[in-house]
Amino acid sequence: MTDVSTQYVAGPAGSIAYGRRGAGAPVVLLHPLALAGQVWDGLAERLADRYDVITPDARGHGASEWDGAPFSIDDMADDVVALLDGLGFERAHVVGMSMGGSVAISLAARHPGRVDRLLLADTTAWYGEQAAATWNERADRVLATTRADQIPFQVDRWFTDAFRRTHPERVREAVAVFLATNSAAHAQACRAMGAMDNREVLPRIAAPTLAVAGEEDYATPPSMGEYAAEHVADGRALTLAGLRHLSLIERPELDGLVAAHLEGRELPEAPASSCGCATATEPKEAAR
Repeated sequence: MTDVSTQYVAGPAGSIAYGRRGAGAPVVLLHPLALAGQVWDGLAERLADRYDVITPDARGHGASEWDGAPFSIDDMADDVVALLDGLGFERAHVVGMSMGGSVAISLAARHPGRVDRLLLADTTAWYGEQAAATWNERADRVLATTRADQIPFQVDRWFTDAFRRTHPERVREAVAVFLATNSAAHAQACRAMGAMDNREVLPRIAAPTLAVAGEEDYATPPSMGEYAAEHVADGRALTLAGLRHLSLIERPELDGLVAAHLEGRELPEAPASSCGCATATEPKEAAR
């Protein structure tokens, strides 16, 4: 992964670590559960020629501090507000994946003036009726199992079989970040995910929103992103062919799609082999 110096701003639960590269309009990339900002390196490098790309670590993840107190998805959204304040940004584009996407939903709904355009990748506003029980069980397993023993479960969800065969070095890089993650923070983040239900706040999101998901993502299938896109004022959804849960990390070449949305341009149409675009839901009539 690219060597980008770590910088810090003060946050509600301790220092917030972040990487930064490029110049232009600010774009904040929010990472998935139990990982850290550096997993965005491939996409961040591609976006840095036109944006000021900021890749923070969530509280207790990566190099960000955590005071050990329980926290929620809303608390992590407040951390992003603290990051923007610390950097002197009134607003920024926000791209969130998985847990980072759930945080981005909370941020854009509770602080609509802080988000210009929103991209949600492989994420959801709610995990369903059994979410609390399921995620609490997962948190207990995180604490009871060595991090190394959790790897097979993780990489199968993260990446397609073909990618794991052809890009073992990139899989190892993601695994190394996972292994370095604080297990207590990982477990608390699981509980936060289980307690989250942001369905009712989706209509408060003012930012034009694109929800994307890998067609093979069984952690947060495309239907979850489609639900979010249908319930924001200006939203559309796109299914990405041949990808699983870490779609934009597996295929950073989708930077053109990301940039088109952030700049309000027509989304590129290309064969699935080059752009990964499979099917799309049209923007709602009122949003056109």
